[in-house]
Amino acid sequence: MDLKSKFHPNILTKAEITKLIRQKSLDIGFTDVGFSRVRVLSEEIDNYKRWLNNSYHADMEYLANNFYKRFDPSLLVDDAKTVISVIINYYPKELQNNDTYQVSKYAYGRDYHKVIKGKLKQLSKYINEEITPIKYRFFTDSAPVLDKKWAQLSGLGWTGKNSLLINKKMGSFFFIGELIIDLELDYGSPIKDACGTCTKCIDACPTDAIISDKIIDANKCISYLTIENKSEIGSIFTGNFNNNIFGCDICQDVCPWNSKAKPTNENDFSPKEDFLSLNNEDWAKLDKTTFDKIFNGTAVKRAKYEGLKRNINFISKKPQ
Repeated sequence: MDLKSKFHPNILTKAEITKLIRQKSLDIGFTDVGFSRVRVLSEEIDNYKRWLNNSYHADMEYLANNFYKRFDPSLLVDDAKTVISVIINYYPKELQNNDTYQVSKYAYGRDYHKVIKGKLKQLSKYINEEITPIKYRFFTDSAPVLDKKWAQLSGLGWTGKNSLLINKKMGSFFFIGELIIDLELDYGSPIKDACGTCTKCIDACPTDAIISDKIIDANKCISYLTIENKSEIGSIFTGNFNNNIFGCDICQDVCPWNSKAKPTNENDFSPKEDFLSLNNEDWAKLDKTTFDKIFNGTAVKRAKYEGLKRNINFISKKPQ
């Protein structure tokens, strides 16, 4: 009996196939995996429309495109049955010194899009070749998919007041990816919100970007202002960036659930040589050649050299 016959869904139960996929996901290097049944997320549509109508997405017009695909995975994969949600810890083994300009921890190492897509490609190949032929597509923050919602429905965490997914065992320093397939599996269940009355993330945001429970105004968010924003940063924010020149981790750093954060086992997320040794004088003198050497292949390239220098110059200004 060949491997495909051995693992054919007519022989194995849904529970057995789900277990195989779970184990393969962990073997590939994902920290955890969850499974949710494909359906139309009709309860999310009005909330998302309201968020867009309030212009909380700033000038990120791609967040308004392909509107209905965001709520219905069957518009992305024909006859889709299951969303497999994977998460992978990125919390660094070493951190920058607190007294230097800060880069968000997610961008220390290799661009997560490449890392996660590579692992999802392995997982989809395994299912397609070793279990049964499937129709599938995989994504990580690169398509109209409500990744946090699907991960939440699968039981991987709950949505915190800072709008990030929080996992009881590992906090929120992780990436999310999805593999949408046309195969039925066993499904998880959402878990209870465990933020309680805590408002530390809301209270700590220096630009008041968390305007209410789970709602973010990107126009005020340091992550947006230092990465996606292509314009000059408004003087209203002078002195409020807390040394953040690329992204921001403030609302995660203060979250009690992140006291459980442990260093990642993924070597690709380790910082490139020379990054951690940069001090403010080095950042101020940063030239294009050095920028390319240190940050090529990382998410920092998203801001480009000109954007990073803009951010450094903005933070170096003194409040009037």
